[in-house]
Amino acid sequence: MRIAQVAPLYESVPPKLYGGTERVVSWLTEELVAAGHEVTLYASGDSETSGILVPAIEQAMWRENRKIDPVPHHLAMIEQVFRDQADYDVIHFHTDWLHFPSVRWSRVPVVTTLHGRLDHPEHKVQFRTWPEVPLISISDHQRTPVPRASWLATIHHGLPPTLLQPSYARGEYLLFLGRLSPEKRVDRAVAIAAAAGMPLKVAARIPHDEHAYFERVVLPVFDAAGDRVEFVGEVGGERKEELLRGAAALLFPIDWPEPFGLVMIEAMACGTPVIAWRGGAVCEIIEDGITGFVVDDLDQAIAAVGRLPTLDRRVCRARFEERFTSARMAADYLDIYQRLARSASPRLHRVR
Repeated sequence: MRIAQVAPLYESVPPKLYGGTERVVSWLTEELVAAGHEVTLYASGDSETSGILVPAIEQAMWRENRKIDPVPHHLAMIEQVFRDQADYDVIHFHTDWLHFPSVRWSRVPVVTTLHGRLDHPEHKVQFRTWPEVPLISISDHQRTPVPRASWLATIHHGLPPTLLQPSYARGEYLLFLGRLSPEKRVDRAVAIAAAAGMPLKVAARIPHDEHAYFERVVLPVFDAAGDRVEFVGEVGGERKEELLRGAAALLFPIDWPEPFGLVMIEAMACGTPVIAWRGGAVCEIIEDGITGFVVDDLDQAIAAVGRLPTLDRRVCRARFEERFTSARMAADYLDIYQRLARSASPRLHRVR
């Protein structure tokens, strides 16, 4: 098939360090190319792909040293995609909803994966205005605020099985990996590690708009913990793998409706169990008592640390290989592409 993948412009594809959506787009693109499909990637110019790259902006926005309005650049990219539509059998957007007004005029099938939260009241406007746009959710929980949108399927993320190698040693520290935003609750991770008497490594990005939160809330928590907490900063590649493989557990103490939680399957790929707060997609990803523990409060999380020796890290890796590989993800998306291409109309009937 001739497939267009349209990525956000905030990070390169794949990201050099932190970045979820762009990383998933990269894995999907590479799997489709390896399977023999002709894939064109619309992304920032510093992206890398085995497919055909169409650069929409010179450098990823979050790597610029100035504040950039993302809307004009994304709209310009969307315009380019639809000008090129005759070159494709299907167009796959990962850019939220900015392209929705153009979908009804498309002459080729269009599908959109929504990667973010959908529970804000204003999000219902776009689904009410453009109800025919075919959508993919990344977890069943993600779609609960808008159940009557045009959902075609839920497709969980997947990553290449060779990307991260497992370690079956027990691990000597707890790990918080991601970004330092209020809803990620790194303060809970610090409290868990302190109560369990274990060191905590925090490998996280500070978003541009969260520096005040970091200085006002996070730094005092780190200072109070003293040497027990090591702030590693933003990591990627081999350093991320090293931290995940060496951890006794990944702490995922979220306080928001997490749409997926990519770091959880990255941990599983390394054989590392996850201690996660119940909420969002957590119960779809983590099998309680098998690949980690799902908890409801701080006391349960602290107790879960003591139960880590009951888990088999080899089983964590095996469950990753069964459920969360990029090959499985690409096969699921290809099924959707083929269904759309066979349809008499670019849009399928709404799934109820």
